[in-house]
Amino acid sequence: MRRRLVLTLALVACRAPAPATTSPPRMQLVLLAGQSNMAGRGTVEAEDRVPHPRVLMLDRDGRWIPAVDPVHFDKPIAGVGPGRSFGLALAARDTTAVVGLVPTAVGGSSIRAWVPAGYDSATRTHPYDDAVARIRLARSSGAFVAILWHQGESDGDARGVAEYEGRLRELIARLRAETGAPNAPFLIGELGHFPEKPWTPGRAAIDSIHRLVAATTPNAAYVSAEGLTHRGDTLHFSSAAARELGRRYAAAYARLESVERH
Repeated sequence: MRRRLVLTLALVACRAPAPATTSPPRMQLVLLAGQSNMAGRGTVEAEDRVPHPRVLMLDRDGRWIPAVDPVHFDKPIAGVGPGRSFGLALAARDTTAVVGLVPTAVGGSSIRAWVPAGYDSATRTHPYDDAVARIRLARSSGAFVAILWHQGESDGDARGVAEYEGRLRELIARLRAETGAPNAPFLIGELGHFPEKPWTPGRAAIDSIHRLVAATTPNAAYVSAEGLTHRGDTLHFSSAAARELGRRYAAAYARLESVERH
């Protein structure tokens, strides 16, 4: 009887799955939102296609894949934006971190489309609703540590300026709630400004709102685009400028982290 029991236990042990020795890493998630200069329109070069083992992106099919440009897929012209260089900077600062970029920007979208059920007619998409769906999918893989926003070129008219501050404040609250990170750093990028095409009064007004909201919102920061060049169209950042903008977002994030720790 004893020998039979021992044999039975041995057979059960052989059939049982081996216990897992490691668990999948939890990612530091980063939401990328706004319009074309967040989506990226810089020309993709060889350096933009080199994968990093700890910087991933959520592709249009909801799969985590190596983060190489273009990170976004809003339009066929998507190219180099600031998201990937931001992720690389985070991974360099924390050599244990796995960074997950969640692209949601839509080129040409007004802030009026960044509300529940908001619609962007040019792309026939619902930018906010689509972003929420991707946020909820990503949350099963990690926790959101930052929200990057670059938008405003489409709202420089009288109506847009009048509504912009209220809409941006509401959006910050909604995105923080959806990401499950009520105190997530919210980083607002400065619109591109180039000597060949000075800002209109409307864009200058949007910039003033960006600065005001960043200065009066807890754990928010304004990210300068001073000196960054365009890709030849006096609207979109060049590849080098987009990479530098991502590094500036990362520096602003680090400053906020430092303040939080102290």
